[in-house]
Amino acid sequence: MNDYLDFPHVGQVARIERITTDLNGDVVKGRKSTVEQCFVVTSLGQQQADPARLLALNRAHWQIENRLHHVRDGTFDEDRSQVRRANRPHAMASLRNAAISLLRLAGATNIAAATRELGRKPRAIARLIGL
Repeated sequence: MNDYLDFPHVGQVARIERITTDLNGDVVKGRKSTVEQCFVVTSLGQQQADPARLLALNRAHWQIENRLHHVRDGTFDEDRSQVRRANRPHAMASLRNAAISLLRLAGATNIAAATRELGRKPRAIARLIGL
């Protein structure tokens, strides 16, 4: 691929088509579906990643997005954070990630509910972090 593209270390280029359906649509009128195409550029050659592996890697990325970033924004309202100077945004993101990880390790399936519950139980927070 490097002979065809002016992009360093290209191993493969792939197209992924996603079809999503609005499940909240009006049942009488039918559900609205959208088709999205995205293109993947990877340094992995065909020997390292066949089409099934490329799709699995893409899905793993979205699993991280849905399990972490969606929770960070939905539960901690991260997108509206006023923290913007120096390393503070990175530090706050790290603290949010640590909190989510601790709650998942403790068995929480709903991070928002677990956060509300722990907000009323300071001793449980101390136990969760090992104090």
